Amino acid sequence: MKRKLTALLCSCTFMATLSCAAVCAENDLQKVTLNEVAHSIFYAPQYVAIELGYFEDEGIDLDLVCGFGADKVMTAVLSGDAQIGFMGSEATIYAYNEGAADFVVNFAQLTQRAGNFLVAREEMPDFEWSNLKGTKVLGGRKGGMPEMVFEYILKQHNIDPYADLTIDQSIDFGSTAAAFAGGQGDFTVEFEPSATALEREGAGFVVASLGVDSGYVPYTSYSAKSSYMEEHPDIIQGFTNALQKGMEYVNTHTPEEIATVIAPQFPDSDLETITAIVTRYASQDTWKENLVFEQESFDLLQDILEEAGELSQRASYQDLVTVVYAQSAIK
Repeated sequence: MKRKLTALLCSCTFMATLSCAAVCAENDLQKVTLNEVAHSIFYAPQYVAIELGYFEDEGIDLDLVCGFGADKVMTAVLSGDAQIGFMGSEATIYAYNEGAADFVVNFAQLTQRAGNFLVAREEMPDFEWSNLKGTKVLGGRKGGMPEMVFEYILKQHNIDPYADLTIDQSIDFGSTAAAFAGGQGDFTVEFEPSATALEREGAGFVVASLGVDSGYVPYTSYSAKSSYMEEHPDIIQGFTNALQKGMEYVNTHTPEEIATVIAPQFPDSDLETITAIVTRYASQDTWKENLVFEQESFDLLQDILEEAGELSQRASYQDLVTVVYAQSAIK
């Protein structure tokens, strides 16, 4: 009896030790809030990293929130509500030029093409950009990457964004698809899954990819305040390591495999739809092989900002971009 009691006590002690170890391990994770500009399959590598536990592997307990717009993401980062922001890097340039003392620095670039599509009310297999003349298009926020890339493409086709068509910029980000389905506009510029959802509903048809027609553009990147990066280089490195693993996964797996992994992030979309969207993005070379934000890309971004009339002065690449973490994450 005494032997049994001793064994039982030892067993309980062992289980308690395991339980304590699990709790301690969980408590060792560093809480990090990531504010993303939108929740879209466009950012598949990020969701792969979340769903496959890559952030936990790097000691990070990630809290993902959606800001619905780069301006709101930047506000969250500057205020400290989010430690890391994911948005178009033009927002970091705006804040820098406005004199932010603790300015926000880009440390990883995720996408290298625009992720939005032009949606029409009817199928247009022979679509040309000149078809937009005289029409009304539901566009993006003034000064934001979606709108600036759209205007950049128009100008490349000798179309004046302000004289040759009407671009409605009054609708909140994320609400344009519903407005279009409700009858507003002749065309709308949409991210996924909204573009495919409009097609599935029979309310619209994708007629052009802004990612294809604009070429390689540094569309989205991760950034943090200078002070946070100086105080927590280990967290920034771990975060970047996790993203790099997600990037490597999407570049070495099929759209079907990627869709299966990220499906929990998009409960309102069926697996077939997610797969179709991943295939669409993969086919246009959306994701980089690594997260290094190169100077050539930064210079191109500022060229686009200048052409859009949104840049008061060019910012320093050395001030606003660091490649240390992205380079270290490459195996």
